[in-house]
Amino acid sequence: MNNNVKAVRIAVIQASPVIMNIDATIEKALVLIKEAAAKKAEIVVLPESFIPTYPRGLSFGFVVGRRTQEGRKDWQRYYENSVPIPSSYTDVLAKAAKEAGIYLSIGVTERDGQGLNCTLYCTNIFFGPDGKLLGIHRKLKPTGSERFIWGEGDGSTLTVIDTPFGKIGSLLCWENYMPLARAAMYAKGVTIYLAPTADYSEEWQCTMRHIAREGRCFVIGCNQYVEKAMYPPDLMYYHDLDTLPEIISPGGSCIVGPFGNYLTEPVYNREEILIADLDLDQIIQSRMEFDVIGHYSRPDVFKLSVTE
Repeated sequence: MNNNVKAVRIAVIQASPVIMNIDATIEKALVLIKEAAAKKAEIVVLPESFIPTYPRGLSFGFVVGRRTQEGRKDWQRYYENSVPIPSSYTDVLAKAAKEAGIYLSIGVTERDGQGLNCTLYCTNIFFGPDGKLLGIHRKLKPTGSERFIWGEGDGSTLTVIDTPFGKIGSLLCWENYMPLARAAMYAKGVTIYLAPTADYSEEWQCTMRHIAREGRCFVIGCNQYVEKAMYPPDLMYYHDLDTLPEIISPGGSCIVGPFGNYLTEPVYNREEILIADLDLDQIIQSRMEFDVIGHYSRPDVFKLSVTE
């Protein structure tokens, strides 16, 4: 962190993708990025698996020990609208970051490799204001039935980005309940901790505030806002949604300071761009009595080993 930089403006975009449509979702993302930049944001964050969507409610025909051909067709549609890295799609996002002069974080379902390599990952991508792809983070452990669609990342993508505003890193959704994953991020010196998620619960808000207070860092919660009517009705397993409420994901995006207090309280039931000016001096001030990787770390007692 540049000690001469005392503040940074962050924009957290709570929005819906154009579900299962990579091209239309990227076009929407470009509009939202420009809108955030017009609000003088220097860091812009979009939700977990914004492209092509977090597939809440869809089963893809999976049950234990059996799959269906109809479900395979839905999965192929999801696969075909996922994002190879690098690709022409990431080039477009990189250009948007450069034109806006921002650090950009966006969640995608990543299609690994080219050709017929069919492994998907839940991935966060980082771009710099010069348009460079700075790194990715792949979710280490998809939760529950997410394991049907996403592979597991590894320690090589516990990425932290150096910026003039401090170190930016991310864990995705319930990775944030993995104590050693958090410890690894703290050990890397993260000061702006991104937590894109699909969790809108009250308990998740407790998690966001706890991590901020534990890590003495800014924590950025970012979720999608999604209505049932936004799903393509021609999905083979559209009927999976029958029992879900009309608002499938109400949001709950928030911005929390390093003392554990809300800088921007959670927003529900609408799309919105949350804006906050982060006072970077709070990082130092908050660590006076508790520094999780400094005087409170006790390296004579505890050791952390991360396989990268």
